[in-house]
Amino acid sequence: MSINATLLGQAIWFAFFIWVTMKYVWPPLQKAMKARQREIADGLAASERGKHELELAGKRSADVVREAKERSGEILAQTEKRAQKILDEAREAAKAEHARIVGAAKADIELEATRAREQLRERVAELAVAGATRILQREVDAAAHAELLGRLRQEL
Repeated sequence: MSINATLLGQAIWFAFFIWVTMKYVWPPLQKAMKARQREIADGLAASERGKHELELAGKRSADVVREAKERSGEILAQTEKRAQKILDEAREAAKAEHARIVGAAKADIELEATRAREQLRERVAELAVAGATRILQREVDAAAHAELLGRLRQEL
């Protein structure tokens, strides 16, 4: 065998190998590479979308936090107003109760003073009759002098 025939045989086999590779091996490899390229491109696009959504979520969360702080401030102000209103109502109720109790106490004092005056009048009338009895040294008929005693009570 000559080197030329071997070289020619190897060239033919090499050409055949390249043709088989290009016909049966290369298309699936190209298909796999294109699929991998698409996956990588989709992954990069998804990554960009994720970054954008993350930025939007950060802005939305900042807005939500700001709104929550504003709302909590409003609720706190409303609570303070309500507490002050309750305190004012309690003060007014206490003042009304105080006035009622003082009025009732004054009425009770006036009633007791009137009773004491009446008892005092009766007692003075009794003492006057007793004194008159001792002065006259005779018995005074209380039934006969009831009118006189009644006037005396009124005068006292």
